[in-house]
Amino acid sequence: MKTVLVIGYVWPEPNSSAAGSHMLSILRLYKQQGWQVEFATPAQPTEHMIDLNAEGISSQAITLNCDSFDAYIANLAPDVVMFDRFMMEEQFGWRVEKHCPKALKILDTEDLQCLRHARHQAHKAERAMSMADLFSDIAKREIAAILRCDLSLIISDVEMQLLQDTFKVDSRLLHHLPFMVDLASLPTSTAGFNQRQHFMTIGNFRHAPNWDAVLYLQHIWPLIRKQLPQAELHIYGSYPPPKATALHNPNTGFLIKGWADNAFTVMEQARICLAPLRFGAGIKGKLLDAMIMQTPSVTTPIGSEGMHGEQPWPGAIAQGPQALADAAVALYQDQARWQQAQQEGTELLQQRYHGATLGMALICHIEQITNQLDEHRLMNFTGSMLRHHSMMSTKYMSQWIAAKNLQSKTSLSNE
Repeated sequence: MKTVLVIGYVWPEPNSSAAGSHMLSILRLYKQQGWQVEFATPAQPTEHMIDLNAEGISSQAITLNCDSFDAYIANLAPDVVMFDRFMMEEQFGWRVEKHCPKALKILDTEDLQCLRHARHQAHKAERAMSMADLFSDIAKREIAAILRCDLSLIISDVEMQLLQDTFKVDSRLLHHLPFMVDLASLPTSTAGFNQRQHFMTIGNFRHAPNWDAVLYLQHIWPLIRKQLPQAELHIYGSYPPPKATALHNPNTGFLIKGWADNAFTVMEQARICLAPLRFGAGIKGKLLDAMIMQTPSVTTPIGSEGMHGEQPWPGAIAQGPQALADAAVALYQDQARWQQAQQEGTELLQQRYHGATLGMALICHIEQITNQLDEHRLMNFTGSMLRHHSMMSTKYMSQWIAAKNLQSKTSLSNE
C-alpha cells in the first residue's frame, strides 16, 4: 500500500473554489486505490474547509522554514509526495529530496500561476500580454519547480501546449488532468426553461479574476437590464469583502448574495450563468458546474479557454460589454437555442471530463514512472541540474530563517 503525502497551499474548500474541488477529487482518487493519504499544510484552518477525517484522510499542520518538517517527513516516509502549487515545492521539495529521495514527486499546478499573473499585469496596463509579461520571475520559479518534479498535473490543454512549445518542457514531465466529473452522479434532468429565471455568477471573491469579473459586470449588466428590465443578476461567492457588498443594488437587480450553501442549487435556479472573465488561467469550475446543472453559460474566450476543444460551447462566447450583453439576452429569450446548449454541455462533459477515465490515466502514469523512476530522472537532466546544491537558494534561505527563529527563541528563554 502506497503512502501519499499531499502538501497543500491551503486547506481544501471544495464548496468555495474550483481549486479546492479539484484537490478533493485527486485526494479521493488516491484513496480509491487503497493508498494511505495524508494532507499537510502550513495554512491556517478556515471556516469552509472540508472535514478530511470524514474522507478517511489524515491531516497534519506543518511549519514553514522549520526543521520540524524533516523529522516528520522522515518518519512518514511517503512513497509519493504531491505539492499543491509551486510555492509548496519551493518550500518543502528540498527537504523531501533530502529525507525521501526515492519518493515520487508530483506538482499539482492547479493552473499556471505565471500565465495568470502575466495576463493580470497586461490587463491592469490595458494592453495585450507580451512575452516580457510571461517570462517573469514567477515563471522562472514555477517552471523550475515543474522541472524539479517527476510529474506535473496540468489542468488545461492550452497550458500543456504552452509549456511544451514556449517553455520547452519535456512532455514526459507533464500530465493533462482536467476536472474529474463523476458522470454517474449527474442529474438526469433539471429545471426546464420556463421554470428558471434570472442570471447568476459565482466565484471566490478572494480570487482576483472573479472580483474583476464582478467589476466588469457593472458595465455589462445595465446593457442587459435595458433589454430585460425585470431580470436580476445573482452574484454568489465565498468571502465577499465590504467593497463587494457595497455594490448590492436591488433597484437595478444587481444582487450580491455571498456564500451559497449549495452551488448546484443556485446554478439550477438560474436560466443563464454569466462569467465575463478578462484574465486568468486554467479551466473554470463555475462553467463546469453550469454544464453539470444544464445551465447554459455566456463567457469570454479566456473563460472558455482549454474547456471545449473543437466542440461547440454550451451557450455563447463573446468579447466586450455590448457583445456579451447581446449574447446573454439572445440566449435568455431563445428556448430552442437554450435547450440545444444544455445538450452540448452534457456531451462536453462526457467527452472531456469523464472522471473514471481521467483518474485511471493518472494512476497508470504514476505507476509507470514509479516502475522506472531512475531512468525517468536520468532523462530529466535540467531537473537534476536545478536540484544541484549550487541552485538551492530557497533551501539556504529557509535554513537561514530557521536558524534565525531558533536564535530568537533561545534569546527569549534566557531573558
